This record gives sequence, C-alpha cells and structure tokens, in this order.
Amino acid sequence: MRNPTTNEGKLRSAQWFESDSIGGFVARSWTKNQGYPHHLYKDRPVIGICNTWSELTPCNGHFRILAESVKRGVYEAGGFPLEFPVMSLGEALMRPTTMLFRNLAAMDVEESIRANPLDGVVLLTGCDKTTPSTIMGAASVDLPTIVVSGGAMLNGKFRGRDIGSGTDVWKFNDDLRAGVMSPAEYEEAEACMSRSDGNCMTMGTASTMACMVEALGLTLPGGAAIPAPDARRKRLAHLAGNRIVEMVREELRLSQILTRQALENAIMVNAAVGGSTNLIVHLLAIAGRVGVPLALEDFDRLGSHLPLLVNLMPSGEFLMEDFYYAGGLPVVIQELKAHLHMDTITVNGKSHAENTAGAPCYNREVIASFDKPVMPAAGIAVLRGNLAEHGAIIKPSAASPHLLQHRGRAVVFEDIEHYHARVDDPDLEIDENSVMVLKGIGPVGYPGMPEAGNMSLPQKLLARGVRDVVRISDGRMSGTAFGAVVLHVSPESAIGGTLALVQDGDWIELDAPNRRLHLDVPDEELARRRAAWRPPQPRHQRGYASLYVRHVQQAHLGVDFDFLVGSSGSVVDRESHA
Repeated sequence: MRNPTTNEGKLRSAQWFESDSIGGFVARSWTKNQGYPHHLYKDRPVIGICNTWSELTPCNGHFRILAESVKRGVYEAGGFPLEFPVMSLGEALMRPTTMLFRNLAAMDVEESIRANPLDGVVLLTGCDKTTPSTIMGAASVDLPTIVVSGGAMLNGKFRGRDIGSGTDVWKFNDDLRAGVMSPAEYEEAEACMSRSDGNCMTMGTASTMACMVEALGLTLPGGAAIPAPDARRKRLAHLAGNRIVEMVREELRLSQILTRQALENAIMVNAAVGGSTNLIVHLLAIAGRVGVPLALEDFDRLGSHLPLLVNLMPSGEFLMEDFYYAGGLPVVIQELKAHLHMDTITVNGKSHAENTAGAPCYNREVIASFDKPVMPAAGIAVLRGNLAEHGAIIKPSAASPHLLQHRGRAVVFEDIEHYHARVDDPDLEIDENSVMVLKGIGPVGYPGMPEAGNMSLPQKLLARGVRDVVRISDGRMSGTAFGAVVLHVSPESAIGGTLALVQDGDWIELDAPNRRLHLDVPDEELARRRAAWRPPQPRHQRGYASLYVRHVQQAHLGVDFDFLVGSSGSVVDRESHA
C-alpha cells in the first residue's frame, strides 16, 4: 500500500511545491495568481476538496457553502486547502440514468486526485451516485480521505402532514392516474415536498449512502443524519477539515479503513435502517477497488436475518429529520453492537465502540430497540433460480407481505418503450395475480441500469385499488420506492440471461422466504427459445456509452468497469515539465 509521502518522508505535495526544478517554479508561480502567500507551499499538507456541487444537481446545490466550512477547518489545522470540481450526478435531471455515469465520475475523481499535488482529500457528496463514485475513485488512489455528506432536506409538509421525497411521489402519481388526486393537488404537493437544501429525506439511496459512509467509518460520528440546513452540518464540515490534516500526518489511508469488517458493518447497518437496494451494487464496486472479497451472498447472510430498527419511509412512517432528532446512526450502531465489528477504526482514529458509547435514543417510535424492532428479519434477500442464475434481490421490508410467496402468469414488456406503450392499454390481460416482467433495463441493455424496476401499475389496476403486484426486472429501483419488486436479475436479458426468454403467460414463482425465483417452463422449451434468441442491437456506437457497454460488469459484480477494478495508487512517476 502506497502512502502519501515520498521515500524521504516528505509530503506527496512537496514533489510539486518544494521542488527547485522548473516544475516547482511553475506550480508555485501559477497558483500564486490566486493570492496564496509563499509560506503555504512549505511543510503544509495540501488538502483537496473534491466538490460535486452543480446547479444541475439540486441535492448538492449548497456545497459551495459547505466547502468554505471545510477550508476554514483545514487552515485552522495548518493545512492548505484547494477545492476542485468533478463530474456531478443529479438524479432529478440526468438522462437516461445517473448510473450510466457513475463509473465515469469515479474515473474523473481518481485521475483528478492522482494527477494533482494532494496529500489528503475531503469528498463532498450527497445525491445518490456522487457518494459511491467519489469513494470508488478515491479508493483507487488511497490517500487519507474523509467524506462530508450534504445532508437531507427538511421534512416535506403538505396539508398538515409530513411527506417524503420519492416515496410520496410514487403514491401521488398512482393517485393522480387513478383519479383520486386532482392535477391541482398534485402541483401543490410538488411545491411542498422539496423545501430546503439537501437530498431526499426518506431512507432513499442518498440517505442510505450517508448511513453507509458512517457505518464504513469514512465520516465523523453522527454525520449521516444531520439535516442539510442545520448549522451542525457546517460544523461537521469544519471539523472534517481539522481532521483530514491530522489524518495526513498520521498517514491514515482509505485502505486501512475500508476493510472486510467495515464492509460487513455497512451491510448489517443497511438492513437495520431499511436502506436502499442500491447499496449492493455500490458496495460491491467499492470492495472491488480496495481488493476486498465481497459477494452477493454476503448481503443475504449478514443482513437478511437482522431486524428493521429505523421507522423511515419507504419502509416506515418517519423521515431523516426525525431520525436525527431521535439520535441518528450512533443509536443504531449501539443497538447492533452484538453483531457489528465494533473495534474497526474510523476516520477520527477511534473505533465504533468508542464513537457511539452511551449514544442516547430520544424517540423509540423512530429508532426501535433490537428487542422490539419495527420488523423482524427485514434485510435484503438474495434470490436464485433458473430466472436469476447469478442472483436477484428483493427488499422484503418494502414489499406487500402476501406477495413474498407468489405464483402468477407473466405479463412481459420487452423494453421500456414497450412498457410505456402497453401498460395502460385497456385490453392488457393483467390482474393483481399477474407478474409484471420488464426486460432490457440492465447495465448493458438500457444502457446503465436505470431505476425503472418499480414499474407503475396499469391504470385499470390502480382504479380498482390495487397498489402492489410482483414486478421483475434486470434494473434497479429508487431507494425511495416500495413494492414486491425483484431487481438486479443477473445475467441480464440483453446478454442472453433467462429473463430474455420469458413470454406472456409463462408461470413464474417467487418464494422470497426460501430465496427462490423460478420460471416454470420446461428445459427443452427454454433451449428452443434460447436457440432462436438474438441479442438486441446496441443503442450506442460511439463515445462513452459505447465504452460502457463493452466493459461494464453485471449487477452481481457491482456494475463497475472491468478495467477499473483494483488500484493504481498515488504515484505519478513522470513530470509535466523537463
């Protein structure tokens, strides 16, 4: 493992700023046009502030202010902060899906860190993919690194009750399509939902990633749940600026924190908070960057038997603001202490046991005790069978219990366009016992594996009051979504997985308690269909999307690029000037 210092024991940045060569002159002279005095270039850790701010990423729109808090902390601790931008991934606006660009953003982060005179890094993250992409990139360089998440929005308020971003969007959309909600009410709710800085305030993917970061030990204790507008979020950023300077001096690197035990902690905490299924592909990708073996089975083995302790949407009633006031993630870690690796080191140099000792819970309605959980055995289940040879997943805590064991006839949509054209056809043969199957939304097929797996139900079912049916796809779903939704089917349909062979009327069996997903079609018939199957034509022939399709791994491996797995370290052995 490479460290941030040279063989002479000097800071990595000294190779740029303390050199007597023409390169040293250039590095100092050109950066001095920003007004930096000469003493900053000598014996001071240079801290990169990796900022995913963008006006196209509303969840991260307050990060310029957050970066200033980090800078104050870095200066106070004797460091030299230098902020730099990287590609920002905003769920609300990017098409076709931010997941298509997660690996590109990770490449941006990795190369920006390695190529520049940095001794340590602070990652400013928030919206869903900005967290895993920055961690993936930073992990492949392995400098001292700390994460500052941006925090969730304040609770939405609509007609006297709290509403949650994402979760209530799906409900309102179903109600609108069913004629239960008027267009005027729908528009009013839109203005009431997102009323402050921050990311989704449900336990969606953004908040799940914030909890993952704290469970991994990559942020200061208690950092996951502080609301974005709360002054304590800025205070955390300031303290992170203090701490990253100390981490450089201690040579505490990412690889020392991102251990197998830390990854296991994140899996178990995710089960207890009712976190997003998206954690799976992101944690698998992060593990691949640091060379820690992690498999799909680990998520079931470690998390599926654990109870749900956090009563947040989409699996419960409350929102992130309530979670923070109830005590936040330290309470959850304490409740799980008999199961977690409490001695793993975190970015402040202390263990989880030290960081969370005596953490008080102020509201047991929001954070339940281990002995009296919101729901028993609510973690993510990994399914296997002839329909998912390499695995598929389901989130039992977000599903209708009566559908977790189900047998029904398939209603097949060959791709997303076929789904939109067909789903509200009055003549569509479908009822509440059917199984909706959507093909072509996997990593290769879309491309990018969008959050389209939680298909909206046909209008005629909604009008009858039906709000959940079994749905199966090779795509993902938003962490804010809910339902009996089978996701991440691997291998995906676009590369010839059995999902590609499903036809209307086929019987499909879902048995979540026994981890089974089966297409009840004779092997001989499947062989006949496979022989006749032809792969879809690629949608992109050039550019990044073409590169993505050629090199992306399947869902059970984390959807990273095959050539990005592993690490190149922090050494750059050639200079830019003679």
